[in-house]
Amino acid sequence: MPSLRRVLRSVRWYLRELTDESAYDRYVAHVRNEHPDARVPTRRDFERMRTDRQETDPRQGFRCC
Repeated sequence: MPSLRRVLRSVRWYLRELTDESAYDRYVAHVRNEHPDARVPTRRDFERMRTDRQETDPRQGFRCC
């Protein structure tokens, strides 16, 4: 069964990367490494910043409406 767990972990990792669910985790790691004195925003604040950035910069993705 260890191989089944490894496969499931790999699938979970792949899906998180595919859907960009891991973006917050990468951002937190970046802030802690590069700016240790900075406040780490909550996930909600991060998603709000990311959405605002996507809406103002068309290169960050496309808008649906």
